[in-house]
Amino acid sequence: MGSMGRVKTALIGNHAVAYAVKMARVKFIAAYPITPQTIIVEKLAEMVEKGELEAEFVNVESEFAALSATMGAAMAGARAFTATSSHGLLYMYEMIWWAAGARVPFVMAVANRAIGPPWNIHTDHNDILTMRDSGWIISMAENVQETFDLIIQSYRIAEDQRVLLPVAVGLEGFILSHTAEYIELPDQWDVDSFLPSRDPDKPYRFKAGERYTVGGLGSDENYMMLKIAAEKAMINAEQVINEVDRDFGKIFGREYGGLVERYKVDDAKYLVISTGSWSGTIKQAVDILRDEGYPVGLLRLRFIRPFPSMDISKNISGVRGVIVFDRDISLGRGGIIASETQPYVGESSSFWGVVAGLGGVDVSSREFADVIKMFISEHESNGFSRRDLLFYMNGEVFEL
Repeated sequence: MGSMGRVKTALIGNHAVAYAVKMARVKFIAAYPITPQTIIVEKLAEMVEKGELEAEFVNVESEFAALSATMGAAMAGARAFTATSSHGLLYMYEMIWWAAGARVPFVMAVANRAIGPPWNIHTDHNDILTMRDSGWIISMAENVQETFDLIIQSYRIAEDQRVLLPVAVGLEGFILSHTAEYIELPDQWDVDSFLPSRDPDKPYRFKAGERYTVGGLGSDENYMMLKIAAEKAMINAEQVINEVDRDFGKIFGREYGGLVERYKVDDAKYLVISTGSWSGTIKQAVDILRDEGYPVGLLRLRFIRPFPSMDISKNISGVRGVIVFDRDISLGRGGIIASETQPYVGESSSFWGVVAGLGGVDVSSREFADVIKMFISEHESNGFSRRDLLFYMNGEVFEL
């Protein structure tokens, strides 16, 4: 059977995830609802009920059970999926580490939502960033099309024999999860060509009748050796992600740049760094500033783990200044992306770390442009500007 053609259609981000899971031929889904992720698993349940998706769909009693069941199915050789958000992700947290440590390849969507108090159902990035030390590969989508594409790409990354780690795909709650955009749904033939069936025996498979020990006490040396092996897998993932993105581009016509996307970076003297969907708004700010004569570019981090250290080092070399916008905060340390980027910024370059947009607080392209102009103005007036932690909200930039 050959290609039947591609379909252009309007989908919200949550439905794009569900269609990607279907086209990845996932065989096991465990689900527990939480806003704004619920629509993903509702759509998948509908697909299974109608016979459109041949998969086991298991309703569980909690997020802890959802991740445990998904991990178990993947250990039994199935291509598996689950989804969560915010406090649901925190309820999974113990199993987050066990899944990565067991080197189980599967995919989880995280509809990014703020963590209380107070209760807040709107977006920021703190939920998915709590996973950053656990051993999961972590990606962040900019729009609905990339959300779909990242789910497909993530199964190939997770199941690559050089990696064998679970992958989390972040999509910002309501901004992507509930917003409809026109996207291109590929032909199933093309997806099958890009994403072959999973080898159920890699890295290992639990089989009925065979004896296994799960969760047993290991020696201290074994513990450390497993961490070293996982770190090697994470290093390998950098190459695999770039390869997968290039191969994806050859088949589907969309290549994003691998670990990072470069937007008007080549001649930029000032570089903005961000991740997630508000990067699209920052691109508009870059366009505004370019029209006004400012040499600005954007480096969008598509992956947080593995952290794209080499890409950041290469792209910030020689720039006058770097400004990082964080939609998250590590209390006591500042923006997480800024903290991780700062070591790669040379001492002669200006640097601002700006925390904004927490809990869904909106930041417009004009506001981004104004903050970036303030940064450039301070550098060009004083020759140097270093502010590790600034906040921006409702037109005001301030330090504590």
